[in-house]
Amino acid sequence: MTNSTQGSYFILGAYFDSGPLKYLFFMILTSLYTFILSLNLLLIVVICMNRSLHEPMYLFLCSLFVNELYGSTGLFPFLLLQILSDIHTVSAPFCFLQIFCLYSYVAVEFANLAIMSYDRYLAICYPLHYNTRMTFKKVVMLIGVSWLYPFVVVAGTTSLSSSLQLCGNIINKVFCDNYSVVKLACSDTTVNNIYGLIATYFVVFGPLILIFCTYMRILKVCFSGSKQTRQKAVSTCTPHLASLLNFCFGASFEVLQSRFNMNSVPHMMRILLSLYWITCQPLFNPLLYGLKLSKIYINCKRLFSWKV
Repeated sequence: MTNSTQGSYFILGAYFDSGPLKYLFFMILTSLYTFILSLNLLLIVVICMNRSLHEPMYLFLCSLFVNELYGSTGLFPFLLLQILSDIHTVSAPFCFLQIFCLYSYVAVEFANLAIMSYDRYLAICYPLHYNTRMTFKKVVMLIGVSWLYPFVVVAGTTSLSSSLQLCGNIINKVFCDNYSVVKLACSDTTVNNIYGLIATYFVVFGPLILIFCTYMRILKVCFSGSKQTRQKAVSTCTPHLASLLNFCFGASFEVLQSRFNMNSVPHMMRILLSLYWITCQPLFNPLLYGLKLSKIYINCKRLFSWKV
């Protein structure tokens, strides 16, 4: 590979010759992508069309569903094309574009989950002051920040990686990964590493610390509050916690696989688990919230009844 990524390409080394099975994989992933698009679009439409759902919690959910569409679209079309292709190469500009999309998806996901936990904290700990503290203006500001600052942070990461001089072009993944690109560098990566640590704090650990603090306050109120308060906390916080744990599980395995030698794990299993955090979260969230939150579930039933 040349000393600059301009005009060059990367080889995705995790793909293997699956023969006629590639058409089966293609059909499975196409069905999964279609299902993800349909579910998330349905819930976005339901929330936007029903004025009764124009509350902060549902507006934050709408932002979450939009991000699921964004993240899955950053992966699935590319993945489907690569499955049918016999040559698994990708141009450097497109590779960095995919890195930006997938990393910003992760950052926005954590930011959305953080503001949702803050919203539940206000609703449970300050129910009488909730409407004055969580105004429509504040909701718009929080959603805007949850999208803007991750994009800025990830843009810096992608920009630094794209300017590196590389001594190789093989990425052992089925999609483009920033850490894999940095490992190919034959120039100094100190700035990349320092910026990466700072970016990780702002887009991962910062939101997780906020979520932890809000849930500590919610638990404190639940233990000292009434049975009704505990029931409200359980009904509204359970989907959020399940979504958070599901996403953290997938992201943790991806980090472990990138940083450590996972050759003891079967190759196909490594591929499936590396895709888990992008494929299952967009599928898991709409199913979880659509079935668990009664308002959304009832409005979905009404929408289908009206169509019939």
